[in-house]
Amino acid sequence: MRVLDRTNRPAAVTVNGVTIAAEAIAAEAQNHPMPRGKPGWAWQAAARALVMREVLLRAAKEQAIAPEPIELEEGKWEVDEEALIRQLLESAIAPATIDEARLRAVYDAAPDRFRGPSLFEAAHILFTAAPDDTAARAAARQRADAVLADLKHDPRRFAALAAEYSACPSRTNGGVLGQLASGDTVPEFEAALASMQEGTISDAPVETRYGLHLIRLDARVRGEVLPFTAVLPHLREAQEKADWVRASRAYVDELAARADVTGIDLAEMPWTEARQTA
Repeated sequence: MRVLDRTNRPAAVTVNGVTIAAEAIAAEAQNHPMPRGKPGWAWQAAARALVMREVLLRAAKEQAIAPEPIELEEGKWEVDEEALIRQLLESAIAPATIDEARLRAVYDAAPDRFRGPSLFEAAHILFTAAPDDTAARAAARQRADAVLADLKHDPRRFAALAAEYSACPSRTNGGVLGQLASGDTVPEFEAALASMQEGTISDAPVETRYGLHLIRLDARVRGEVLPFTAVLPHLREAQEKADWVRASRAYVDELAARADVTGIDLAEMPWTEARQTA
């Protein structure tokens, strides 16, 4: 918890004699989520982030690192301070040694997690409604429920009802979407397809960002389990990233422990990190 002075204002935050301006902390706080009713947590997370940034920049200066910005994407380059921090971490953190046998054990423990894309043949009837329009969502659900009742009575009317009620261009083809692969649709729609039996219509309207859908699954071909050799590059990349995150946190924490910091307790875990470790 931040320290308060006698005026009940946050005490000045300093790092090795450098003051972190309250205005800078307030601006940075906009980038940090906070639990409802806990505005102080955003302040704390922002102050901590700026303290860590100052600690890293000081370390880069002590090592006489000259900034060499790289292009992050077309036309967008790092600023000097971003380059200094990246170069410092690259110089301080050795690449992790990846144990392929360990990755093989991860694969063998649950090979079903590593499948190629599934294929679906499906049709739908869409009732559009914006996600934040409660009234429109309720009206769309009412219409979808009424049409679903008709479909339960006579599933053969799906194409006719799609032509009459669907807001999707597929209405001209009886709602048929053609062949879909994993990732072609929004996650909620794909999850419904994955849970349905072939030749059935969804038991209830499926809600997505576009509105509500009545879905008919005509066919599904589940993706085959991928061989370890195909999965290995992705497992290696994920392990390298995880190892780098752990090593960089340990390095930054070590630098912070040696710094003279006032106005904030770096040992108190920010809310965002608390959520990740809960």
